[in-house]
Amino acid sequence: MIGTSEYADRSVCVIGLGYVGLTLAVSMADVGFEVHGVEVRDSVLVQLTHGRAHFHEPGLEEKLQQVINAGNFHFSQEIPTDWIGSVYIITVGTPLDQAGCSRMDMIQNASQQVAGHLKEGDLVIMRSTVKLGVTRKLVVPTLNSAGCNYDLAFCPERTLEGKALTELRALPQIVGGHTYVAGIRASQLFQFLTPTVVRVSDVETAEMIKLIDNAQRDVAFAYANEVARACDAVGISAAEVIRVGKLGYARTNLPMPGPVGGPCLEKDSHILAEGLRERGVEPTITMAARSINEGQPFEVIKFIHGLTQSLTGFPRNPTISLLGIAFKGRPATDDLRGTMAKPTLTALYEFFPTAKFRGFDAVVKESEIKNFGLEPVSTLEAAFKGSHLVLILNNHSLFFSMPVAQLADQLARPGLIYDFWNCYDAVELHLPRGTGYMALGSHGKAKLPEGS
Repeated sequence: MIGTSEYADRSVCVIGLGYVGLTLAVSMADVGFEVHGVEVRDSVLVQLTHGRAHFHEPGLEEKLQQVINAGNFHFSQEIPTDWIGSVYIITVGTPLDQAGCSRMDMIQNASQQVAGHLKEGDLVIMRSTVKLGVTRKLVVPTLNSAGCNYDLAFCPERTLEGKALTELRALPQIVGGHTYVAGIRASQLFQFLTPTVVRVSDVETAEMIKLIDNAQRDVAFAYANEVARACDAVGISAAEVIRVGKLGYARTNLPMPGPVGGPCLEKDSHILAEGLRERGVEPTITMAARSINEGQPFEVIKFIHGLTQSLTGFPRNPTISLLGIAFKGRPATDDLRGTMAKPTLTALYEFFPTAKFRGFDAVVKESEIKNFGLEPVSTLEAAFKGSHLVLILNNHSLFFSMPVAQLADQLARPGLIYDFWNCYDAVELHLPRGTGYMALGSHGKAKLPEGS
C-alpha cells in the first residue's frame, strides 16, 4: 500500500468514469492512491453515491464500496478548484460519429479541463484510445496553453471486460513518454498496480500498440468468419475444421466464428485506418476484415429468411427470440456498446417486418432489453415458448449447457434454433419433430424441421 508521504504522485485525478476510468480509479484507490474521479453524467454519479457501479464487472462494486468507505475515492462532475494532486489520467470515450470517423471532442474537452488546473510539474497520462498522433498534435498544444512545465505519457488500457480488476494487476502496462523523463515517471506510477511495465520509444508507438492489439483480433475473428462462409458453401462443419485443425498443432490458432463487436473491436480498426489514411496508407487487410465482421448479421439473416420461406407452415408473422443481447458472454458483461445484436435486429426488421421480437440475456437488465426494442423475457423457457426462430447471439456459458431438446419442445412448429456460436453439434442433438438446429459455418450439418 502507498504510504502518506513517501510517494509524491499519490494523488490522482481520473477524468471519465466509464468502464476504463472507473475500473482504473477503483484499482488505484485499492492500492492506496488518493483518487478523485470526474464524470459528467449525473446518472453515474448518483449510482456511485450509493456505492453502485453503472455496469457489470465481477468484484467491482465490493471494491468500490471499500475504497469509498476508506476515503480513498471521491468523485464530482468537474475537477474541484481546491484539488492539489499532481497526476491527471484522461480516460474519456472516443466513439465513432455517423460518418465513421473518431470523435476527439471529448479528448479536447478533457484536455482543456486539465489545462485549466495544471500546475508546474504535474503529470498527465492519456489512456483513451485515440487516432494516431492525437496525443502530440491535439493534447500537447492544449496543455501548453497552461503556460507551465508538465510531464505527459500515453499508457493504453488493454483489459478484458469481465476480468478488468485482475488484468489491471497482472498485464504488462505499456508506457510511451512524451519525453524520457515523463516515461520514467509514468512507469513508476503504474508499478504500484502491475509488476511489469514496458516503456516504448514515444507516444505514437504506444498509441499504435493499442490500435494494433485490437485490429489483429478483429482480423483473426474475421478470418474465422470467412472460414465459416467457406465451410457453409462446401457443406462441411467450420467448427470441426477449426477444432481439429489446431489440435496439437501450435502453428494454427484460429478462433471459432461468431459475431464480432463491442466497444473496442467495432471502432478501433476504423480509428487505426483513419490515422493511417492521413499518412497515405490504406490498411487493406484490416478494413477487409472489418467489412466481413460488419456484414455478417445481414448476410446470415438474409440466409435464414430464405431458409424459413422453404419451411412448410412457417408463418408470415413469426415470433423470434434473441438470446444474448450484450456484446459478449465470456467473460459475462451487460455492456451493450457495439453489440452485434443491434445490426442483427435491424436485419431482422428488414426481412421479418411483422415479426414479434423477444430478448433474453443472462446479465443485461430487462429494462435495458426493453429499451433495446425487444420484449424482455426472464428465462430461457419463456424465450423458447411459442417461438418460431431462436437466435443464439453471444457466447455466454448458459447457452452451452441448455437442455436443448427440452427447450426445443417449447418451440412453435416449425421451429428453428440458429446458433452463431456453435454451442452444440447438430449430429448429436435429438430434437422433437418439427424443430431444427443450425450453426454458423455448419449449415451442411444442420438438422432442419420437416418440410424444408
